[in-house]
Amino acid sequence: MALDLADHLFAAMPQLRRHPTAKRIRALVDGAVVIDSTRAWVVWEPRRVVPSYAVPVDDIDGRLVESDAPVGEEHAVQMGDGPPVLDPRSGFSVHTTPGHSFDMSTDGSTLTGTAFVPDDTDFEGYAIIDFEAFDEWREENELLLGHARDPFKTVDTRRSSRRVVVEIDGVTLADSTRSTMLFETLLPTRYYLPRDDVRMDLLQRSETTSVCAYKGLASYWSATIDDRVVPDMAWSYPQPHNYATAVKDMLTFFNERVDISIDGERLERPRSPWS
Repeated sequence: MALDLADHLFAAMPQLRRHPTAKRIRALVDGAVVIDSTRAWVVWEPRRVVPSYAVPVDDIDGRLVESDAPVGEEHAVQMGDGPPVLDPRSGFSVHTTPGHSFDMSTDGSTLTGTAFVPDDTDFEGYAIIDFEAFDEWREENELLLGHARDPFKTVDTRRSSRRVVVEIDGVTLADSTRSTMLFETLLPTRYYLPRDDVRMDLLQRSETTSVCAYKGLASYWSATIDDRVVPDMAWSYPQPHNYATAVKDMLTFFNERVDISIDGERLERPRSPWS
């Protein structure tokens, strides 16, 4: 019987996973390079979808001291028909494999709980690093945002003439035959639409922003339907990174929170961290 690759990926979620990267990885604090490695790994702790970097301890310009930092709260979410996984709101201090946490002392500061060494013998001499503890990360010379990039993640776009209609409570928010469809591994298809095809008079820019490691900084929009405000149900990328340049300034809606029809066929609302 043929293997559904998504099932295979979800079956590996309970395990500690690693993959080497040939890219030079650097992390900076206050303008100083604290980590500089060409021997880094991309690592997923059990039940994690978003990866971290692990680097040789010898490539850290600082001292690791065992930490007693408090442990954060787990946030489990559903992705499609797969098992519950931890989304990024489950901070770095939430570890799902046995090991020890460390503070990192540099010349200028102490980064609390920013390194984790699993008990797994494959990680001897390596430490997993908290991405958010540093001011800046670089892969080679390129700036990274959000978290380590997953080498098995794909983000692909296709222009489409299929008719996309977006509704809330029977009110049409968008109607377009000029969408750009964005396909991202393990996530729902997103339908990015030109603003001329969106009822912008029903939308208001909110203060919410988010960062995607693959697409950049997103701005959010709320909708007012009659007297009801539906917060942060659409977003756009005004200055997208390379994976999202094809959807610059276009708007897309949370499939999980609106009704979307493609060529007259209503899509089921997916289960995801944004449901």
